[in-house]
Amino acid sequence: MVKAVLFDLDGTLLDTLPDIKKTINETLRKFSYPEITLEQTKRYVGDGAYQLVERAMPADAPNKEECFEYFKETYAKSDNSETLLFEGEMQTLAELAAAGVKLGVVTNKPQGATVAVCKQFFSEIPFSFIAGDSGDFPCKPDPTLALYAALRMQVAPADCAFVGDGETDAQTAIRAGMYGVSCLWGYRTEEQLRAAGATRFVHSFAELKNLLGKL
Repeated sequence: MVKAVLFDLDGTLLDTLPDIKKTINETLRKFSYPEITLEQTKRYVGDGAYQLVERAMPADAPNKEECFEYFKETYAKSDNSETLLFEGEMQTLAELAAAGVKLGVVTNKPQGATVAVCKQFFSEIPFSFIAGDSGDFPCKPDPTLALYAALRMQVAPADCAFVGDGETDAQTAIRAGMYGVSCLWGYRTEEQLRAAGATRFVHSFAELKNLLGKL
């Protein structure tokens, strides 16, 4: 089994889409822009909050930075009332931790929201590393934060798996020299993930645990 597993957050560890949609639409209303649908939100997430805000706003909107700051601050205060765990997730995470596998979170979600939601949902899971977009590292698919996570966890990149539901996660794993595992319960299709270079796929957390045991 690998020595460490780094997880993406949105669409991988948590179904956050409804709360993201709620906050981005609150932001759009605040600045008198048209709201977006859940399907649009699904398409726009994955590359970081700034890109989400930019995609949701009209192309000629002049105040994207202001909207981004409002979204980031508002989302960090979200009660996450519509966010859900995935089936079998907590058992798998607990079993991996019990087997001595180090666990981490590497996400493009803003740092404040990342810390808040992980504290809310994963207080019983001994994550060794949790980091979102703080501005200190480039967003995925740049591998720098994933490599820093491995360094902090004292595990060689080659002994890490990187699990995510997005194209950026598949590309991060490749660039970091980690075992990439793409989960199909998230926000992208297998076809989209294969086009990004993904080669390993799982349909459930139980399947993920079995695959990790063979790596």
